[in-house]
Amino acid sequence: MLLLAVDTATPAVTVALHDGESVVAESNQVDARRHGELLLPSVDKVLAEAGVTLEAVTGVVVGVGPGPYTGLRVGLVTASTFAAVLGVPVHGLCTLDGLAHAAGAAGIEGPFIVATDARRKEVYWARYEDPRTRVGEPAVDRPADIAEQVAGMPAVGQGALLYPEVFQDARAPEHQSAGALASLAAERLAAGLEFLPATPLYLRRPDAQVPKNYKVVTPQ
Repeated sequence: MLLLAVDTATPAVTVALHDGESVVAESNQVDARRHGELLLPSVDKVLAEAGVTLEAVTGVVVGVGPGPYTGLRVGLVTASTFAAVLGVPVHGLCTLDGLAHAAGAAGIEGPFIVATDARRKEVYWARYEDPRTRVGEPAVDRPADIAEQVAGMPAVGQGALLYPEVFQDARAPEHQSAGALASLAAERLAAGLEFLPATPLYLRRPDAQVPKNYKVVTPQ
């Protein structure tokens, strides 16, 4: 087994290779505006570090969000393209689940919150009973609106660090790790569990929209 994992649903452009037992190579860069520029060089980097070619990959893992529209689609399109070209399966996982898995590796047992930056003064968030058990579906909210729901619980992710008045026990990790996402995927594959389709989990409409009531100009 050799899993190629990518996630661009957060400011982190993160790529990893996992052999079914452990992470063999990983690249993490944080730049919310350069997902498209950084992703493919990061893939090349981890392949070179592991001493393998892309053809050795047996499956592709991708974080499906939630995340902002532009960054999220870079990883999803890339992962789906790799899988189609190689003729291997693509396994979708919730990005927040990857952060929860990383939190478990950092020593958090639960219950706890994962919160990422959703921009517009909002967070994407979910509650976890433990690093592998999410309670309900991910949501997007203003931090002040969920203050009572998250009070007293540890929280990980950039969203928690941005709003310390609400997430008063913010902890590492701050950013997504494709290594953690790949490790979670390897566990789920070994257990015969299902994955999400490689389609984006937006939770809200994209920022870029067709203007309403625009004037149509036609030749006379």
